[in-house]
Amino acid sequence: MAKIKVTKQKSAINRTKRQKLTLEALGLKRIGQTVEHDDTPNILGMINKVKHLVSVEEA
Repeated sequence: MAKIKVTKQKSAINRTKRQKLTLEALGLKRIGQTVEHDDTPNILGMINKVKHLVSVEEA
């Protein structure tokens, strides 16, 4: 399965609770933090909800 790297680029201040929880579920806490996930539909859906706060690249 393909891997993707997700990096938090912007703050979650003044964002909805759902967006904050999605970032936490992805494992992102600090700006600049990078996590690696499998390229599954569940993860891609979560990334799509917070795409304005993160950057994504192939691992």
